[in-house]
Amino acid sequence: MDRIHAYHRLIMAKIFNTGIIGYGWAATAHIPALQATGQCKVTSILSSRKLDDAELSAKYGNPIRSFTDAAEFFAQQDLEVVDITGFPQDHTRYAVQAAQAGKHFILEKPIALTWEECRQVEAAVQAAGVKTCVCFEVRYSGQFVTTKSLIDGGMLGRVHYAEVDYYHGVGPWYGQYRWNIKKEGGGSSLLSAGCHAMDALLLCMEGEVESVTSLNAQSSHPYFSVYEYPTTTTSLIKFKDGRVGKCASVIDCFQPYYFHTHLVGSEGSLLDGKFHTNKIASLNKAKWSELSIHPIDSGDVADHPYQTQFEAFFKALEAGQDMALTSLKDAMRSHQVIFAADRSAALGGVPVPLSEIP
Repeated sequence: MDRIHAYHRLIMAKIFNTGIIGYGWAATAHIPALQATGQCKVTSILSSRKLDDAELSAKYGNPIRSFTDAAEFFAQQDLEVVDITGFPQDHTRYAVQAAQAGKHFILEKPIALTWEECRQVEAAVQAAGVKTCVCFEVRYSGQFVTTKSLIDGGMLGRVHYAEVDYYHGVGPWYGQYRWNIKKEGGGSSLLSAGCHAMDALLLCMEGEVESVTSLNAQSSHPYFSVYEYPTTTTSLIKFKDGRVGKCASVIDCFQPYYFHTHLVGSEGSLLDGKFHTNKIASLNKAKWSELSIHPIDSGDVADHPYQTQFEAFFKALEAGQDMALTSLKDAMRSHQVIFAADRSAALGGVPVPLSEIP
């Protein structure tokens, strides 16, 4: 009976006509995830290069029109949602255009490469009243859904210290490398990749941030020394209630991908996929207990939990609500802390109050 009800809900669900901006690596992961939600049909793609409509339609199972002109793309009357991928330096322009055209949008991270541009996107969204989703999809991963459940269930008590760190060498073997090495493309270590770790830390700790203190470093290896910005950033986040977080963004390492998570609370601790808690009687304090989770262990967009995130977005959109966890409002909080971190690092480690990023 439950399957019948689920099937009826699916066939009655609204299908949103969706257009993709950019047709690169991220887009080819987004499109299958979007259509797998059952509430989206990708009907158009805006790309800087001419695409083959027949080939696209055959590949994705429904008619798709390609555009090279943004004005024509946004003028589509039946276009309801825009998914903005492509280069980070183009995000602001397309997000503002989408909002002004009255289109709800999904936006790959980062929102923009400057705080001023983030505020432009925010203003356009508020003026238009459109709904938004920013691709901080780690919040929808099995690992962090489980982690947040432990926190919310009181298993760790009050978390007073947290480390969430991003280790992923983005070298010539990685498709993003060719443009990520440029300041105008990657922006900073945190903006280009480590923002996922900072966002996850803020998810786990919540509360108001008072200030951020950061330092930069950079590998001397030829693969990484060509970056136009420091490739390692370590940040200490001071919360107004006295708690402390630490986030390292390391994109110049030679090692397997590692999304390090260590939370310390008044009743227990969590280390990646392991935990200990006083809330469960007679646990062996000499050993960690294991969580059965699928860890975040790859930077490949094909492995990201986009479908789960997009399902949440379309359900909220159908209900006329802002989505939980990764709306523009949620993402703006994380970006504000990131820009404070980058400012602190540029000043040589001077603490930057969050009030200086208004």
